[in-house]
Amino acid sequence: MMKYNIISCPKLFRCVLFLPLFFIFFVASARRLEQVPEPSPRSAPAPKPKPSPSPGPTPAPEPKPCPCPSPGPAPSRPRNTTFPAIFAFGDSIVDTGNNDYITTLIKANFPPYGMNFPDGVPTGRFCNGKIPADFIAEFLGVKPTLPPYLKPGLTQEDLITGVSFASGGSGFDPLTPIVVSAIPMSNQLTYFQEYIEKVKGFVGKEKAEHIISKSLSIVIAGSDDLANTYYGTHAEELLYDINSYTSYMASSAASFAMQLYESGARKIGFIGISPIGCIPIQRTTRGGLKRKCADEINVAAQLFNTKLSRSLHSVAQTLKNATLVYIDIYALFAHMIQNPKEYGFDEIDRGCCGTGMVELGPLCNQFTSLLCSNVSSYMFWDSYHPTERAYRILTKKFIEIDMSPFYDK
Repeated sequence: MMKYNIISCPKLFRCVLFLPLFFIFFVASARRLEQVPEPSPRSAPAPKPKPSPSPGPTPAPEPKPCPCPSPGPAPSRPRNTTFPAIFAFGDSIVDTGNNDYITTLIKANFPPYGMNFPDGVPTGRFCNGKIPADFIAEFLGVKPTLPPYLKPGLTQEDLITGVSFASGGSGFDPLTPIVVSAIPMSNQLTYFQEYIEKVKGFVGKEKAEHIISKSLSIVIAGSDDLANTYYGTHAEELLYDINSYTSYMASSAASFAMQLYESGARKIGFIGISPIGCIPIQRTTRGGLKRKCADEINVAAQLFNTKLSRSLHSVAQTLKNATLVYIDIYALFAHMIQNPKEYGFDEIDRGCCGTGMVELGPLCNQFTSLLCSNVSSYMFWDSYHPTERAYRILTKKFIEIDMSPFYDK
């Protein structure tokens, strides 16, 4: 358990910031324990064990230098490979606007969000422009942007070529989306199954199943579980230590992969967590006066990534005619932070919006937040999310390096 020091400014700031949510998390956790049947060993770990002498995971080795990926033309792909559609599941990294259509405070459908999106329109993307879901669809030649599933008025073509089911604030821990009223991963899966029925109505059962099986399904989640649910409110620390909690997350992710497969998806990629201890808001709340990276959270992210990779590998051995892979983003993200000049960034420890140290969602707005003069020189847009340019670099590298398992042989 964490021991609080009332004279520590950073810890006092976190207490004030998260105290209103703590009670809700506590009640939600208690209700979950009372109402939900005890999970099987596969779906969740045992309650928090006594601390073990294990020092935890070994930090990832220093990434090898790589050339600066220019945000230029989209990477090429084999001509014999096509993806009929792209599907995105997870959190704000790939939420292209679903939160606009639900009751939640976690929204980005107002300026200055979207200032560099086509026509300068805020669409609910947590960025100044496009996000990874869009770039994946663009770089693979599917379409320029990926619409949110909940957006009214989507055409048949919009739907058939793919949508995002993701929701900002969601996570593998079912408790994570409760406080912020995001769309749980289980509901995202329900929407996917609903979507499949719609496509069957458009093109028939056989062609719909072909589209689903040949399309690329990308899952990005886990950051909010660690940054908010575990280390933010500390609510889950009452039930788990970090080792058992990351096991719980990985087990939940593996279960989600199985359910995607059972729904007909055959090309599934899970992208791991980045060094979230280095995002601006974590530097502010946990990095001390010098706003250093929060090493504890980075180590937890690596621990989860290791378990996620192993869990997905085990599941993949049981699946027929399917590609299920773990995609690491930690090393490249860390290299960008450690060597910003190689990527053309001047600022990596604060966002472009406002002070860049705490602004996120409603706090990043056109009325109270000034903007940096050159957003392309910033790695982060707000205190949590990268800029469009940073996303383009990360996604381009992913397409160039990690897509080979998904290409038809």
